Amino acid sequence: MYPRHSTTSSFGGFGGLTGPIPRDLLILFGVLFATFAMQYFEASQLIIQLLRLTPLVWQRGFVWEVATYPFIGYGGGIFFLISLIFLYLFARDVFLGLGRRHFWRLVLAAAIGSALVALAADALGRLAGFAAPEPFSLMQGQLLLWAVFVAAFATANRGATIYLIIFPVEARWFLALEILIAFIGFLQSRDFAGFLGICAAVGIGYAYVKSGGRGIGLREIRLRMERRWIAWKLDRNKRKRGFRVIPGEGNRGGNGEVRKGPWVH
Repeated sequence: MYPRHSTTSSFGGFGGLTGPIPRDLLILFGVLFATFAMQYFEASQLIIQLLRLTPLVWQRGFVWEVATYPFIGYGGGIFFLISLIFLYLFARDVFLGLGRRHFWRLVLAAAIGSALVALAADALGRLAGFAAPEPFSLMQGQLLLWAVFVAAFATANRGATIYLIIFPVEARWFLALEILIAFIGFLQSRDFAGFLGICAAVGIGYAYVKSGGRGIGLREIRLRMERRWIAWKLDRNKRKRGFRVIPGEGNRGGNGEVRKGPWVH
């Protein structure tokens, strides 16, 4: 699997799939492999269970799990090794494209945001009398990282062609493909909370890259709401009283055209 004709994002773009492995990724993959191995030893099994995402977060206050679960290797045998290989193919490009600081910000935002969505769904499901046999199984460990890194890569390289064995697929379709794979996993596992968690991870990866790594803060949300409220009031008054909104002279360019502000899309 490799990309061709990549297009890059406005904040740096992603590199190729070859070259030296960044030290941060060596550490990340080392932790994933070490924790994967620890689950097979009786002395360390309890530690692994305490670090994975479980309903104990909202049942007993094990809040640290919302930040630790992506770093705990999940699965077994050949599946784990294959998932790490595919994870690396995207993780390196995401790291080179975002840089160290934004890379870890993305990981942390995806981990916490996806966990909160999944935990809320699990709590509501249990209150309604529904509980998955193994909650959060679709988003444990490298599965969550895989979802967010693929989403980030696909967003920044929408026009890139990814060859899956011999089949060319545009990177932008990987967003939908991730959701489809997660939905199939939900049908098999009944893990609705995990499915929503993966959807949240895909959305966070997409939004983070689209925002240029800035994210969307509370102030931006407030400003957007205020802009929409003012626009609605102006439109309402225009319909009621026949007003016509005239752009100010300060918003006109040299050719007489009205320049749009940063909040106008």
